[in-house]
Amino acid sequence: MKISSAVFSISSPNYKKCPTDGRPEYAFIGRSNVGKSSLINMLTGVKGLAKTSGRPGKTQLINHFLINDEWYLVDLPGYGYARTSKSSREKWSTMMRDYFLHREELTNVYVLIDSRIPPQKIDIEFITFLGSNGVPLSIVFTKSDKESQREVQANIKAMKKVLSEMWEELPPMFLTSSLTGMGRDALLDNIESINLTLK
Repeated sequence: MKISSAVFSISSPNYKKCPTDGRPEYAFIGRSNVGKSSLINMLTGVKGLAKTSGRPGKTQLINHFLINDEWYLVDLPGYGYARTSKSSREKWSTMMRDYFLHREELTNVYVLIDSRIPPQKIDIEFITFLGSNGVPLSIVFTKSDKESQREVQANIKAMKKVLSEMWEELPPMFLTSSLTGMGRDALLDNIESINLTLK
């Protein structure tokens, strides 16, 4: 897939405020500071489209970006940032749960995992939540250029092992680097192939 246009559409406080034009949505989410904004900018080829920040937890709303005037890339708030109030975490939990369970336009969720570290309980729990509720998902390993490939592959293997204990069939997985562009074509081709099945 070639990205010919990528523009910000709207930021919404809940799923009911999201666009109502019926275009398919592909959501990106992960633990705070997993490299989500950098990955979105790399995928779209638009520097600064998604605002990157050294401060975890910056994304607070459901952000829609219209791609090729055909589908939405959705930037969701990261999870697992401890330095937020209990009320903020509860608000996030309600907003995200409602979005995942009730947003009819949601076509696939790309769960971002830091490839540099072993499987984390919070990631496993989130992936399990999506899977148990029938939400289509893929796993995107980020920052693959930041660590040795032996370490990266060991962490991916460990993730597969943990998930295989609960899943009969593992979700699609992608290895990416926002710095080198690794995985860009594979992710965009995946979105394109899903779009074709919707027509």
